[in-house]
Amino acid sequence: MAPDLERLAARVKQRRTELRLGIEPAAKLAGISKDTWKRVEAGLTHRDTSYTGIETALQWAVGSCRRILDGEEPIINQPIEPGSDTHIAEIPKSTLERAVGDAVTSAAIATKGSLTGDEIVELNARVLKELRERGVI
Repeated sequence: MAPDLERLAARVKQRRTELRLGIEPAAKLAGISKDTWKRVEAGLTHRDTSYTGIETALQWAVGSCRRILDGEEPIINQPIEPGSDTHIAEIPKSTLERAVGDAVTSAAIATKGSLTGDEIVELNARVLKELRERGVI
């Protein structure tokens, strides 16, 4: 599936507007040129390295631009308290479940034990069920 640059352009412009940032101030916060920012908002191709700065300027969690390109929504960072360098982000349940599942699968495979593919799938399901029952996800 091709990245959806138009979708990213719309979300970037929408968020920049929500934050009441002009293009030049947003680009400065992102550490990129205003021309690069304009390319992103126009839905034109650009370097993936621009994403980290854009995410910072728009108060999005790392990986949010890629999420948008893949048809998902960005994750918004929020400071724990005004002026704090520590931020929290609410991770969508589906993203967290996928991350936990991937971690369990990778860990099970890395142990080089005797688990079969079906047993790894079952282990993954049990871990997710346990985390749901504990209210973690």
